[in-house]
Amino acid sequence: MSVQDTIREQVTSHKVVLYMKGTPQFPQCGFSSSATQMLKACGVEDLYTVNVLADAEIRQGIKEFANWPTIPQLYINGEFVGGSDIMREMYQNGELQKMLAA
Repeated sequence: MSVQDTIREQVTSHKVVLYMKGTPQFPQCGFSSSATQMLKACGVEDLYTVNVLADAEIRQGIKEFANWPTIPQLYINGEFVGGSDIMREMYQNGELQKMLAA
């Protein structure tokens, strides 16, 4: 299975997937920390996270998968949502909460 196949399987097998640096308990960057805090504030309990620092192939592969250069990256129902800046904007205007509730 290729890295792209692995990523595709991860984002389609779980409702909410966050590719991040570190873990929700020990985020390794401020953007990953704020992303997990926003998801927690939205009531997400079944969050599937992938620590890109633990796998260099996934770290590079996820950037190519979404054609998005930065991490964290959020996927909801198999769809790429964006990084922490987009998440923050969506959270502030209520869009993120609506997407997660659907």
